[in-house]
Amino acid sequence: MPADAGGDPRYQATLARMRGRLERAGIEPGDFHLVVEPPFVVAGDEEPARVEMRAERTVGWAVARLKEAYFARDPEQVIEIWLFRDAASYRRNAKLLFGDEPSTPYGYYSSQAGALIMDISTGGGTLVHEIVHPFVAANLPGCPAWFNEGLGSLYEQSSERDGAIVGLTNWRLPGLQEAIRGRRAPPLAELVASSEDEFYGEKSGIYYAEARYLLYYLQEKGHLGRFHRAFAAGLVSDPTGRAALEEILGEKLGAFEPTWRRYVLGLRFER
Repeated sequence: MPADAGGDPRYQATLARMRGRLERAGIEPGDFHLVVEPPFVVAGDEEPARVEMRAERTVGWAVARLKEAYFARDPEQVIEIWLFRDAASYRRNAKLLFGDEPSTPYGYYSSQAGALIMDISTGGGTLVHEIVHPFVAANLPGCPAWFNEGLGSLYEQSSERDGAIVGLTNWRLPGLQEAIRGRRAPPLAELVASSEDEFYGEKSGIYYAEARYLLYYLQEKGHLGRFHRAFAAGLVSDPTGRAALEEILGEKLGAFEPTWRRYVLGLRFER
């Protein structure tokens, strides 16, 4: 889409803000190409044609399919996406533009800046993951961390099946399988009951994996759309989503858990 977004004032303001960031950082405006891909504006320091391709084929592709599957509303604010060509550009420009020292080699969301900041050379998976979160915030206020991160993680390795976005097995699988075999995987009831502080605490890695592969199971059994609708409809009275989950599964989580664990142990991830 043209960089002026047809004169939409929200995109005009976001473009001006992003150009201001570049100017204040002492970066030549021509070093970055800006593309409007609603509800985002994408900036990248690769060749313009490549930035436009990423905006269309990763951002636009993911947004269209996520909205079709789950989300009726766009985020209220236009969000910046900054795609840096390699690790050196990512770390240098995260510091120059945002004053950040990235804690992850892939990318992150800065709520303070309203920006997704990525080393795009690591692939588009983290970008798709992070795109999920502003849509969850706009459509599922009060959403528990396990579903928010589970859905984002599900699509950090994704493809298309019959025109719909689908998650594929990914790098989180071997660690989860090892934890299940070693009897270190928390019960699913613990996962869905976890607070935000607990989810992002010391068990964060295994919680992410469990949330992802719980939703992966629902996807592969054809239940994920139904669960999402039930979860969204009952979020006020069922803030953890447990009742909706048990309704879709047709049994209590404790009874279902052995089935899910056997299923996960039978999965394969081909690197």
